Amino acid sequence: MAVPKRKLSRSNTRARRSQWKAQVPELVTVVVDGRELTLPRRLVAGVRRGYVTLPE
Repeated sequence: MAVPKRKLSRSNTRARRSQWKAQVPELVTVVVDGRELTLPRRLVAGVRRGYVTLPE
């Protein structure tokens, strides 16, 4: 595991952390059981196989 050689200042720590940003999920329109849904692409296969329950 990587261990820093010296303490990082508070301003440098916060600047480093601020670079992480959430990404907007890529939405796909899919027809499942006769309903047209807009889902994130990574959930499409699970919904089609019945692993993921959908809200009504």
